[in-house]
Amino acid sequence: MIQTIALPKDTNSYGDIFGGWLLSQMDLGGGIAAKEVVGGRITTVAIDGMRFWHPVHVGDTVCCYADLVRIGRTSVSFNITAWSTQIHREHRHCVTQALFTYVAIDAEGRPTPITRIASDSSR
Repeated sequence: MIQTIALPKDTNSYGDIFGGWLLSQMDLGGGIAAKEVVGGRITTVAIDGMRFWHPVHVGDTVCCYADLVRIGRTSVSFNITAWSTQIHREHRHCVTQALFTYVAIDAEGRPTPITRIASDSSR
C-alpha cells in the first residue's frame, strides 16, 4: 500500500528508525486500504499485536502491505506487514506486522455503517 525510504530525521541516537515512524507508515498504508474498502471517511481505532523483529536503518526502503482480514458493520481490519530492503542489497525481510482496525465515520466523526464495498478490496 505504501513504499518509502527511511531518512536520518526518523532515527534515534543509534541510527535506527523510530518504531513510531514505522507504525505511522503502516497506518497510512492501512488507511488507504480501508478508505478503498469503505468508500469514505475512516479512522484508526485499534492496533493489535505489534512486535518488531528487525531494525530499520537510514536509507532502507520500507514497503507496507495490507491484507483484508474482516469487514464488519462499521469496521474493517487488515493485517499489515512492513518489509525492509537495505540500501545496496537485494535481501528483504519482514520487520514488523500488526492487526489494524479502522471504523467508517460520518461528517461528525460518529461510526457509520459500511454501505459501499469496493469491488477489489484485497491488497
